[in-house]
Amino acid sequence: MASPTMDLDISSLPLETRCPPFRLRQCGGFWLPETSLPGIAAVHASFAPRPEDILLASFPKSGTTWLKALAFATLHRADHPPRAADHPLRRLNPHGCVKFLELDLGLPAQDPKGGASGVLATHLPYSLLGRRITAEDSGCRIVYICRDPKDAFVSSWLFTKKNMDMAAAMDAANNDSPPSKATKALCTLQEAFELFCDGRSFYGPQWHHVVGYWQESRRNPHKVLFLRYEEMLQDPVSNLKKLAEFMGCPFSAEEEAAGAVRDIVELCSLDTLRNMEVNRNGAQLLARNDGFFRKGVAGDWRNHMTSAMAARLDRIVQDQLQGSDFTFTVAAQATT
Repeated sequence: MASPTMDLDISSLPLETRCPPFRLRQCGGFWLPETSLPGIAAVHASFAPRPEDILLASFPKSGTTWLKALAFATLHRADHPPRAADHPLRRLNPHGCVKFLELDLGLPAQDPKGGASGVLATHLPYSLLGRRITAEDSGCRIVYICRDPKDAFVSSWLFTKKNMDMAAAMDAANNDSPPSKATKALCTLQEAFELFCDGRSFYGPQWHHVVGYWQESRRNPHKVLFLRYEEMLQDPVSNLKKLAEFMGCPFSAEEEAAGAVRDIVELCSLDTLRNMEVNRNGAQLLARNDGFFRKGVAGDWRNHMTSAMAARLDRIVQDQLQGSDFTFTVAAQATT
């Protein structure tokens, strides 16, 4: 697949406009937000990862915020003990602690004290990361978090709906006429579902996004760590220890005995983060902070999708995964 370059002709790429508020362009087989393409080109042209860098990758609404919090708190636990009253995660949304690579034009993220944080995030599929990141000699390690496509779809639609409703209310309060582009009508759940099934979604197709990272994690487990959201919900302690080991900062026996692992799990839990003042107010990435903390469970799709919709999506995913060694079976068996 062709990779974006600095001279990428964005206007020539196939356009999808049925996913408001995003205009999507097809690039390298994926539907990417048009506004992110200049940043992707800049990443390919100029971003040089350091050997100690960690890249947190995910399909949208697959546990990104949680993974950011866990990775940041784990990497910086020496300078920021999880019980500290002034911990950055008590003052900043996780998206304020760990920046998105393509949205920040590939510039290294900065931690709240001004030093290089060593951790970045991305929604880019593996095939579009660029050789500077994926090359074995780059030293940069990648952590990917995967989620059941049904839950990823529902969470994404509800997240977008909440933020578009908020923008519409702001337009109405300001007597904007006509409404801003950000508040034009959102797809219905059924319309969004049809597009998702066709792979025409924010960074979709979701199943191809997941498989790219899965296959690379199998080829090179020292380069790519593949995590499942549902397994992390069931056993956050073991998965956090696995994450720390992979990032090169394993917990010592003394730390474990002192409760450091459980302290980080508690600090980064959805309930804890949701109830922090910083996450009840303010905004990140053009979205309200409280919008990043909904239910955070597995299987909530059952409250929004019909059994027929679920069965159809399962069939599509199964067909698309033929020939690969990946299955969502573990995710599908996880329950609330």
